[in-house]
Amino acid sequence: MGRIAFLVAAEGIERVELTEPWKAVKDAGHVPVLVSPSSGEVQTFDHLTAAEKLPVDEVVGDVAVDDFVALVLPGGVANPDALRRDEKAVAFVKDFAGSGKPVAAICHAPWTLIEADVVRGRTVTSWPSLQTDLRNAGATWVDQEVVTDDNLITSRNPDDLAAFADAVLKALG
Repeated sequence: MGRIAFLVAAEGIERVELTEPWKAVKDAGHVPVLVSPSSGEVQTFDHLTAAEKLPVDEVVGDVAVDDFVALVLPGGVANPDALRRDEKAVAFVKDFAGSGKPVAAICHAPWTLIEADVVRGRTVTSWPSLQTDLRNAGATWVDQEVVTDDNLITSRNPDDLAAFADAVLKALG
């Protein structure tokens, strides 16, 4: 079983969008790794209320795509908004998508996919307010629980977490 990168910013992560897929891949025998642009801790949220802080395992500038078998991008509004402004994080996402390895993004996380220019010509889903951004970036947006387009897996919101986690595990074989 392989290591799976969960890429998040320092704060603004929707807690369940990190912890539920994390538990699913760990229970399946994989090793989840919390990757962030900075060392230390990240602040998760339950919608707008601060939840637990979690320790960062690796810094994005110190890791490579070859270190992992998949990439998961949890949502939360502030999290992907911060990631898309970090050049190393965007480059990591772009390189990962180009590797053919699974890249999974839920809720607002496709904003980071847009910044990495990896949605053009792809069919995706997301939190509904991102649909115009995704279409403007060249994607076909659909309102479905989970969408798998080649190595790209996208999902709408926390209500879809079970299907999202299942799609990630299916992509891992």
